[in-house]
Parts: sequence; structure tokens; C-alpha cells
Amino acid sequence: MLPRHQIPNAVTIGRILLIPPIVWLLVQEHYWIAVVLLAIAGLSDALDGWLVRRYGWHTRLGAWLDPAADKLLMLGIYVAVTLSGLLPLWLLFLVVGRDVWLTVGSALYRAFVGPLAIRPLFISKVNTFLQITLVLVAIVKVGLLDLDPIWVQLLAIVVAFTTLASGLAYTAQWGLYAWRHLHGPGDAADSNRRTP
Repeated sequence: MLPRHQIPNAVTIGRILLIPPIVWLLVQEHYWIAVVLLAIAGLSDALDGWLVRRYGWHTRLGAWLDPAADKLLMLGIYVAVTLSGLLPLWLLFLVVGRDVWLTVGSALYRAFVGPLAIRPLFISKVNTFLQITLVLVAIVKVGLLDLDPIWVQLLAIVVAFTTLASGLAYTAQWGLYAWRHLHGPGDAADSNRRTP
């Protein structure tokens, strides 16, 4: 029987298992079913987060698995929607490039500086919300309603801006952490003592 503290992880794994059918449905232009599965994936994300907060079911696996599931879902959706021609290719490169940059940056930080506690920044939360909104608007425009394409184009520009801004914000924050770690208050105090 599954231990209770592993229930959020099971929900997260279920969300990961939804990614291939969602991607396939989007590529095949079965937008209604894809939107339903996306809604289920979104609800599962909210559910596992609520379970962790409500019952304190924190696990090391969950701390890694939940953000990984979100990234995989977002990546899969953006690839599928771009292949379907709903979003420009340059935006996919920007979204993926930002995630690769931050992944490599965090790995280098841990290798050469030390442990890194990643706390979501406000701009990152805004960026994630807008990325999801853009995908939904693009799907709705083509598959469900006849919306003016200007809305997708405007949102794509806004998402490009917030994607760049969030990447730069994390880079600046981690750079500041590294500077403080390598040139901490102790070094400054020693330097002051050596000053005539």
C-alpha cells in the first residue's frame, strides 16, 4: 500500500504520464480533448501542492519531481503547439533556452559554490502564468473560437519579455549569492582590519 506521504508524488507522476497524450492530441489537432487533459493536469498540480501544504507530506523526491513535471509539461506543450504552427519557433527557442540556461547555471553553482535553495521569484510566477495563458489562447483561437490573431501575437511578445526578465533575475540573484558566499562578511572584516 502506498504510504500517505507519497500520495502527492503519485499525483505528480500521474501528471507526467498525461504529457505524451496531451502532446499527441495537440499535434493531431484534437484540441478539445487536449484542453480537458490540460485542465486535469492543472488540477493535479494544485492537488499535490495542497496535500503537501495541508498535511506536511514533504519528501526529497517530491521537491525534485514536482518542478520537473511542470517543466516537462510546459516543454511538451510548447513543442507540440509550435509544431502545429500556433506559435513562432523563435519563442520556443527562447523558452527552452531560458530553462537550459538556468539548469546549467544551477548545476555550476552547486558544483563550484555550494548548495542552492531555489525560491521562485515573482517575475518567474508571472512568466509561468503568461506562458500557460499564451498556449491556451493559441489553442482556443485555432481549435475552439475564432479569435483575432493579434491577441496571440501580443501575448507572445509579453511572454518573450517575461521569459528574458525571469532568466536575468535568477542569474542576478544567484550571482549575488555566489558573491556573498565567496566574499562574505568575514572577508570584508579581515580586509578592514588590514587597512591602515
